[in-house]
Amino acid sequence: MKSTLLSRRDLDFLLFEWLRIDELTKRERFAEHSRETFADVLELCEQLAERYFAPHNKKSDAHEPSFDGSTVTMIPEVKEALEAFAGADLIAMAMDQELGGAQLPATVAQAGFAWLSAANVSTAGYVMLTMANANLIAKFGTADQVARFVKPMLTGRFSGTMCLSETQAGSSLADITTRAEPRDDGGYRLFGSKMWISGGDHELTDNIVHLVLAKIPGGPPGTKGISLFIVPKYLVGDDGAVGERNDVVLAGLNHKMGYRGITNTVLNFGEGAFRPGGEPGAVGYLVGEPHRGISQMFHMMNEARLGVGMGAIALGYTGYLKSLRYARERPQGRPPTAKDLAAPQIPIIEHADVKRMLLAQKSYVEGAMALALYCARLVDVQHSAESSDELDEATLLLDILTPVAKSWPSQWCLEANNLAIQVHGGYGYTREYDVEQHYRDNRLNPIHEGTHGIQSLDLLGRKVTQRGGASLRALNDAVFQSVHAADAAGGELAELGAQLDAAIRRLTAVTMAMFGSGDIDAALANSAVYLEAFGHITVAWMWLEQLLAAHGKAGDFYDGKRQAGRYFFRYELPKTAAQLDLLQSLDRTTLEMRPDWF
Repeated sequence: MKSTLLSRRDLDFLLFEWLRIDELTKRERFAEHSRETFADVLELCEQLAERYFAPHNKKSDAHEPSFDGSTVTMIPEVKEALEAFAGADLIAMAMDQELGGAQLPATVAQAGFAWLSAANVSTAGYVMLTMANANLIAKFGTADQVARFVKPMLTGRFSGTMCLSETQAGSSLADITTRAEPRDDGGYRLFGSKMWISGGDHELTDNIVHLVLAKIPGGPPGTKGISLFIVPKYLVGDDGAVGERNDVVLAGLNHKMGYRGITNTVLNFGEGAFRPGGEPGAVGYLVGEPHRGISQMFHMMNEARLGVGMGAIALGYTGYLKSLRYARERPQGRPPTAKDLAAPQIPIIEHADVKRMLLAQKSYVEGAMALALYCARLVDVQHSAESSDELDEATLLLDILTPVAKSWPSQWCLEANNLAIQVHGGYGYTREYDVEQHYRDNRLNPIHEGTHGIQSLDLLGRKVTQRGGASLRALNDAVFQSVHAADAAGGELAELGAQLDAAIRRLTAVTMAMFGSGDIDAALANSAVYLEAFGHITVAWMWLEQLLAAHGKAGDFYDGKRQAGRYFFRYELPKTAAQLDLLQSLDRTTLEMRPDWF
């Protein structure tokens, strides 16, 4: 029976027939790998997901972690799953060999990890945060910090978090108040509180490595005065042994609509519950230079944003596959034109409106998966660039696509989950079936790691204008290459290519008109609409790329690809015309609305 987590056939198509990732083995960084090792990793991840992660997904949702004032307790299957993943040496699968990593392409690692997210996004979250934490310290930390904290994370002994938000500041990091007071020995002591910290406390690992944003007294105001610190739950000796408890205290757990299996915490630093060495404050180790915390943390945040997007895709994908299986098996009704009411009922997949909902889901999740893996391949090109021009192009494309790869799947794969519930009918709204949990879990993804609105401001306010519009030009060039290939193929592909060509030219013209107006407030007021239109055009490009890869190939799989691509071009891409009209008009409805009018 086919898996209802992800489609291995689709992943193989995207990785090997479209992106041709086996060609990465020609680059020095990946030379020790082969298509066979890539396939083995995907197979292993699928097996771990099915055996250790999926079985407790509903159980961890029903029995979320609890806190008795001193200890967090959770179901034992979470620890078993994490130990199985760590035991397979997969935490460091994409990291450098000198750190003990397998130096796999990020494209393979992302595809493999998607199996875990589809199986159990909460348990997978502990690993995703640990990987991103380790990558940041490996890039900016000292050799001692790498040895003391990164290497134990890569073996699964330690886990990691990111501590940004505070109750009074939310996403406005300029307003954080956590402070780091320097000590004569060159260390720091931290005081403050952090909110919404996923994986912030538990008994799953020997230690938890917190990456904490804080301000050193006397530093510049706002975000320019923020520094980054490693603050472990337990101090670590020179010999790597876990020692004295640091003054990091769990104040309480947040109880969420979804993602219930991963602890979400309020952490207090330096409140005096523990006094390492007899001094007040939580011991912290500065990462890199003072006041560079935001730029450093964005290394982790951008990785996490791509991870959040992939998590949203995985949840949308598994919901789609489960609703597809249900639609094949559920008999109900007869064709609208049926005359014999005594005839057997037909599977609901035969009804046109059910096929519409399934096609919509397929177009969202397979289009988003293509986008996520395309971005992962850009990361691989960055890590193995063979020229400065290649590196620059990959960086420009990844910069402009990261907010899209985070937010578009978070919006539209959530809609796929919504449609999966609808396909199930009343059963989809019950806890008996998985799809209601997938919707609840996915509802977090438009919020964390930067809300939809923050991503839209990043895209429109920074990414499309950076370096004189270089990122937008790079995207246009890449899309036009696909359009030219479609034109050369002729027929329907040429027609779809022309439709995409018109859409991206209009997007570019509207973007220039918005900023050329000089009314920046009006231009940015509808940034969320811009992100949605931009995302739809980008995913249409991903679909054209897939259709080019499927061109001339026969079989149900390829026919399904072509039909889903047609659906996106006929039902979804035309929506952007009205959105671009609104954006070009520089509509001020939201700006002119007054609080008293609500």
